[in-house]
Amino acid sequence: MINTLFLPELREMLQEDRTDDLREFCIALHPARTAEFMEGLDNNESWRVLQHAQPSLQAEIFQYFDSYRQAELLATQDEKQVAVLVTQLPADDAVDLLRELPEARVDEILALVPAPDRRDIRRLQTFPEGTAGALMTTEVACLSETLTVKQALDELSRQAGRLETIYYIYVVDDTNHLRGVVSGRLLISSIGRPETRLADLMKTDIVTANVHDDQEQVAQKVAFYNMLAIPVVDDHQHMLGIITHDDVIDVVREEAAEDVQRIVAVEPLKDSYLRTPLMILSWKRGFWLLILFFAALSTAFALQQYQDWLDKYSWLVLFIPLVISSGGNSGSQSSTLIISALITKDIDLRDWSTIVRRELIMGLILGGIMGSIGFLCALLLAPTYRDALIIPITILCVVTCGTCMGSLLPLMFKRFGLDPAMMSNQFVAGLSDLLGILIYVNVALLFLS
Repeated sequence: MINTLFLPELREMLQEDRTDDLREFCIALHPARTAEFMEGLDNNESWRVLQHAQPSLQAEIFQYFDSYRQAELLATQDEKQVAVLVTQLPADDAVDLLRELPEARVDEILALVPAPDRRDIRRLQTFPEGTAGALMTTEVACLSETLTVKQALDELSRQAGRLETIYYIYVVDDTNHLRGVVSGRLLISSIGRPETRLADLMKTDIVTANVHDDQEQVAQKVAFYNMLAIPVVDDHQHMLGIITHDDVIDVVREEAAEDVQRIVAVEPLKDSYLRTPLMILSWKRGFWLLILFFAALSTAFALQQYQDWLDKYSWLVLFIPLVISSGGNSGSQSSTLIISALITKDIDLRDWSTIVRRELIMGLILGGIMGSIGFLCALLLAPTYRDALIIPITILCVVTCGTCMGSLLPLMFKRFGLDPAMMSNQFVAGLSDLLGILIYVNVALLFLS
């Protein structure tokens, strides 16, 4: 509401070209708030406002725009001004944005970027998307192991302006091999010993990420060790860059969104929901829906085989929705719990026997409770007490099979190297429906024959 009320005044500043007021607007607030106040402006107006900020502040404000607006601004505004902005962005963020632009436009922009920054960006572009190399930034505090504390602090003061973080100072040898790490806190607390060498302060037991590691593995490693940044090295332990916690948060959000979409039987979207074309959205949703549709058809065909028998015992038809939903819901619950536990590393494939045993017991408990309630309902509709027993026995069997199937299928996908989230709730429910009908009919045949 506040930024909407402020828009007319901001537009008036632009129309009257009130340079001092626009410059004050850029520096008066936190960059995130400044970007929020600019949400109602069109791209050209936003870009004009940004030009009144110093390049470093301009980049800070720009990074709080949504990614689509960022890409549109880089694609449409003056390439010289864009090159100045790109130079101020962390190299990893610049690479991510440039991936959204046509190659010709990227070449125009990078031709105007200073050579050292251009080399960093081009090098990061060579790493496949989704790897540690594509995620890392090369703006990292690296110091020689031969430096003393005093020399290290002097060098850091020279480097600080272009570093993304100095929580950790990475110690390297003359050939850029990673030798150790010194925290910023430890370095400052050692000011009283200015002649102490970094080699004597550093920790040599370092957690690293290989440049080719999958970004999800890197995120899990950072979370497990509770790190603010993780160094990225090549196969020969050369220091290449770091991945910071804010990049890890982005990865976690991205991977979580993909897993949620897979769980509900949607192929992960590359773009946001509103920006995904309807035809692409239809395909990503329709592919799995068609598979589930044919799975549901198999249930119909299974019922058709017993049509005459069901006509004879028509009261059994009334409980088909109850049987199907009991198995499908219990299977979906189990699959969701197992998928989330696999993602968070709470369980491993080695735990499969314990998992199945727990789900078997859980199925018996839940099936027993639900079956008891179902039995009371069946007494009102079944011709005899003996016939009413069909319902609780079926529910007990169906729920137990559902929980076991819901736990086993994600584990099987994981075992074969596939994403367990692909074993969606709907897919488990579809299989449970078919199995539930077969169990129901066979239990009924046993009692009524």
